[in-house]
Amino acid sequence: MLGMKIMLSIYRRFGELPFLIALAPVSVYYWCRNPLARRASKEYQRRFRATYPDKPLPRLTTLRHFMAFGVTMLDKVRALHGEVALSQIDNLDRETMREAIESKQGGVILVTHIGNHEICQALSSSRDDLRLSLLMHTHHAQKFNALLKESRRPGAVDIIEVTDIGPDTAQRLKERIDGGGFVVIAADREPIGEQGRARSLNFLGAPAAFPEGAFWLTLLLRCPVYLLICARDGKTFNVHFEPLGDSRGVKRRERDSWIGEQMQQFAQRLEHYCTRYPLQWFNFYPFWSEAPERQKAQQSPGVCSKQPSENAHG
Repeated sequence: MLGMKIMLSIYRRFGELPFLIALAPVSVYYWCRNPLARRASKEYQRRFRATYPDKPLPRLTTLRHFMAFGVTMLDKVRALHGEVALSQIDNLDRETMREAIESKQGGVILVTHIGNHEICQALSSSRDDLRLSLLMHTHHAQKFNALLKESRRPGAVDIIEVTDIGPDTAQRLKERIDGGGFVVIAADREPIGEQGRARSLNFLGAPAAFPEGAFWLTLLLRCPVYLLICARDGKTFNVHFEPLGDSRGVKRRERDSWIGEQMQQFAQRLEHYCTRYPLQWFNFYPFWSEAPERQKAQQSPGVCSKQPSENAHG
């Protein structure tokens, strides 16, 4: 907590350049002390280079990856405290987003560990009709959340801290969708410690386990599905917003195939944005090596698969 407060104070008192200078030794420290994250970063970059040899990565890539993550932590705090100006945000799919909002149909917005989706909260301050509910598994980052709570968060976004989606939470989300709002959930990593169902999808040239939970939730809520990416580009934040599908017409017998198609499309778009922002995918854990184990877990009758109940919202 003290370290995070010091870094935040450096930024607020002296600006971005002194913050980046101070961030360098901090990144080196965590690079040395966290071998799991370091190996995961190297594995990601190795697969990226093998799949896209024509897209060179910079030198000292793993350390730069850690530094980029440090900058994102600052951006998260600024975004959740309403300190990101709209002039810093370039909404590259403004018309698509406008149509989705004004349709009043609501929807699920899938976000990823690319960049910083909290920036989308700044967009909500520019439109009274953009209402968001963010599903966040924040108990895994208690110290970071304690830092956020020391300042008043902007009230335009409903942040729902959950571990499992039960009937009460599902009903709350359904009401948000029915009111023309959006539910935001990460779809490229399952919360640590959860044993939910996953599917093995091709990602950067190898099978990787992607969780099904966000897609089951979309089926239960019966709504359009969108993908949102927000990544740093210098001092600007690029927002990408695109439709992925619609679960309203999916019949019960079609659910499994629909989820498979949606998940593969999601993985393909995730890979596309990784090529555009290669050092901003912040999944610092063995993403590929878990695929075989997760597949075995799905096939084992003794393993309980967690997913939202089909009767969660009546």
